[in-house]
Amino acid sequence: MLMDWNTRIDLTNVPEEEMPLLHYADSLVPLAYAHLFPFGATLMDVGTGAGFPGLPLAIARGDMRVTLLDSLQKRCAFLEQVVKELKLPNVAVVHVRVEDAGRGVWQERYDVVTARAVAPLNVLCEYLLPVSKIGGKVLCWKGPSVAQELEAAKVASRVLGGQMGELLSLPLPGREHYIQVFEKIAHTPKEYPRKAGTPARKPLG
Repeated sequence: MLMDWNTRIDLTNVPEEEMPLLHYADSLVPLAYAHLFPFGATLMDVGTGAGFPGLPLAIARGDMRVTLLDSLQKRCAFLEQVVKELKLPNVAVVHVRVEDAGRGVWQERYDVVTARAVAPLNVLCEYLLPVSKIGGKVLCWKGPSVAQELEAAKVASRVLGGQMGELLSLPLPGREHYIQVFEKIAHTPKEYPRKAGTPARKPLG
């Protein structure tokens, strides 16, 4: 389905032969860190795009209730079709900008919040921490540049009710990839997230 829809709308530029590693394994390997994904958890995948990592996680873990969020209607149409054809009762697709989600009915609602290849860490904090419950975890998939983003992210997470957690390495052959974990320890102040576009233009930290 991904290859078929990709001929009509821009879902991925990863070649088909590299998808098992770069899309599917990259999404699923973190399940080895079992403490990140409690049984029965609610999970929101922000800026999910073609559904990574949210869809593979939802397929592998039918106990979790997964919300796939994207701001582009065409991508949401693809995701809704996948959910329908694969009969995934534990998946919902939401078409909304993440800044609006953090102020709407999704505010502080999720046990786990994920994002992969979306934005720098300090910007991700403002996107993700507002939808995380207190006691929840925010998981950011990052490449080798993560080391340069840590200091600003530490400041941003503190402003938004979070604290920086562990940096976990994903053991993928020939690829340097990590998950930076943030813990939600306090309510996000009411002025965050700021209006659409502002977090990226004027990042915290």
